[in-house]
Amino acid sequence: MNKMLKEFKEFAMRGNVVDMAVGIIIGGAFGKIVSSIVGDVIMPSVGILIGDVDFSDLKVVLKEAVMQGSEVIKPAVTLNYGSFIQVVLDFIIIAFSIFLLIKGINILKRNKKAEEKPATPAAPPADIQLLTEIRDLLKDQQNKNK
Repeated sequence: MNKMLKEFKEFAMRGNVVDMAVGIIIGGAFGKIVSSIVGDVIMPSVGILIGDVDFSDLKVVLKEAVMQGSEVIKPAVTLNYGSFIQVVLDFIIIAFSIFLLIKGINILKRNKKAEEKPATPAAPPADIQLLTEIRDLLKDQQNKNK
């Protein structure tokens, strides 16, 4: 049992697992922010532009509610396409935001790699170049004499 707990602790404390958990928590909060922007800011504005339409109320009734007086016995069966439109806009905004984030990270990585590239080595001093040429000439002569 101790071994399994130790393995779990090692797994849970790895850097990438902790980073992933933080990312999921921040992603959930970010999703709520985007949903609020879409539901509370964008959709009402779009609704006003197209004639005071509340997208959350847009639906097609497939089967009317069964009523007995003022009491609902069976609720209506509806296709809530207004809610679907709102969720699609949520997705598009979140996907675009993540795209911009990844694009920014990639630019930063490219800039960092460009800075890290080693400079081309300087040419060796003249005396070293001369000795290298002499060595190569001697090798060529030895190969010709063989």
